[in-house]
Amino acid sequence: MEYIFGIIIFVLDIWAIAQVINTNESTGTKILWIALIAILPVIGLIIWYFAGPKANYSA
Repeated sequence: MEYIFGIIIFVLDIWAIAQVINTNESTGTKILWIALIAILPVIGLIIWYFAGPKANYSA
C-alpha cells in the first residue's frame, strides 16, 4: 500500500509535464519547468501548480 502514494505522484507529474508541453512558452522555459518537476517531484508539482505555465486550450 505504500507504493500507491508514489504512483499517484508519478501520474500527477506526467500530467503536469504534459500541461507544460502544451503551453505557448519558449522551449527553454518548458525545459526548466520539466526539469523542476522531474528533479523535485512533489515540490516541483506544487510550485508548478501555483506559479507555472498552464496549457492553452483553444476551442
